[in-house]
Amino acid sequence: MSADAARAADILSHLSSPQRLAAYAELVRRGTEGATIAELAFTIDVPVQKAGETLARLVGCGLATGTGNGVYRANPGVLREAAAAVDALQPLAPLLRDYPQLRGNFAHGRLTSLPPTLGERYELIGELFARYLALDGLCDEDQINARLAAVTDDVAGVRRMLVDTGWLERDRAGTTYGPGRPVPK
Repeated sequence: MSADAARAADILSHLSSPQRLAAYAELVRRGTEGATIAELAFTIDVPVQKAGETLARLVGCGLATGTGNGVYRANPGVLREAAAAVDALQPLAPLLRDYPQLRGNFAHGRLTSLPPTLGERYELIGELFARYLALDGLCDEDQINARLAAVTDDVAGVRRMLVDTGWLERDRAGTTYGPGRPVPK
């Protein structure tokens, strides 16, 4: 695991506590105004000492900042950086850099929608998935499905699209798949 991914995991684990998540959400809601420990304690309905401990943890991991006058503010940039680090770990992330016109079809490294079948992007998305699969021989349907499930919920739709666009060939029984044409490097 990369250092960025470990940092993202640490940040997300801090927000896994309902109390810390509520405190962070309240700080985000208040924006630049921020909140004092007492205000936060009242809003999230915890004792002042518990609110102080919660804020100390949020400040410690960088999710919040404290000013010298006792006002705390959310630091949402840290959460954005953590999300970007997690996105970068997705298997399609390196390949998507070569297909900027397809980014609208993905969210956080996962396919959210296929482009229209007659459009140029349909062929491009087939090429992208063919590069991702990088088949060098025959695979059974379960192997293809497992690889595609890592990047899409619509495994059958993507598999069908790969066959329709010629990037994937399937045997007559529909159980074995192989590369349909050479994939550009």
